[in-house]
Amino acid sequence: MSKATLSFLVLTFTALVTACSGFVKNEYRSGTSSSLVDFLYPGNEVPTIEQDQTPHLKLPLRVGLAFVPAKYSNRDTLPENKKTQLLEQVKSEFSHLPYVNEITVIPEAYMRSRKGFDGLEQLSRLYSLDVIALVSFDQVAISSGRKSALLYWTIVGSYVVKGSQNSVNTFVDTAVIDMKTRKLLLRAPGVSELAKNSTLVELDKVSREIKEEGFEMAMVDMSQNLTQELQAFEERIKQDKSVEVSYRKGHGGGGSVSLMTLLALALLLALCRRSANLP
Repeated sequence: MSKATLSFLVLTFTALVTACSGFVKNEYRSGTSSSLVDFLYPGNEVPTIEQDQTPHLKLPLRVGLAFVPAKYSNRDTLPENKKTQLLEQVKSEFSHLPYVNEITVIPEAYMRSRKGFDGLEQLSRLYSLDVIALVSFDQVAISSGRKSALLYWTIVGSYVVKGSQNSVNTFVDTAVIDMKTRKLLLRAPGVSELAKNSTLVELDKVSREIKEEGFEMAMVDMSQNLTQELQAFEERIKQDKSVEVSYRKGHGGGGSVSLMTLLALALLLALCRRSANLP
């Protein structure tokens, strides 16, 4: 082997080891997020909410459900079809509530073209909605090299050595807004943390998978918290009368009622039907 060839191999080996060492020490961050405040008040608009207005909910409710669009669209943004799938899962968990008439998943394309409360009011008229639940989010993904990443300088190492550590932190927040008064009725957060090692070859695939899984876990956590918040909301409005509740025409009567009363009536009706079917 000539001196020139040997020198070339030594330099190449040194460069590869140096690059791998740099990968071990460095962190590669990426993320995606959306802001409820920026969406509702684009261009630094000043909120104009009439504080003396009391929300009046007519049961059963027609509810809209949508993701707040991301600030910037990039490769880390959750695909629209995946967002729709997650919202459909949330819809299936709450559609059975007796005080909910219908839950409508609003396409992201509509949300991107209609920012601010004026845009939401257009959507509420389009779908005949009473309230809209908006899901904002913030996700940060980090990929870094472990000590075993030094073996990436070999072809085999990049395929079999899991020298990359991938972690993702996801936060989602659902805000339920009364469209007539533009007031926040309640909110429910959801969080998740995930970490998984991968080889260099499968780095992108694993990173994409745990990002989607992070959203799924955070949405499940949010749904559980939303269930608790709905119960607390029922108790709160009975105490402070901050929200008026009544039936729609043709749904149980004309007077004001509480959500708990409606639930009790629904349970009584179910028991009566069950008793009627007994031999």
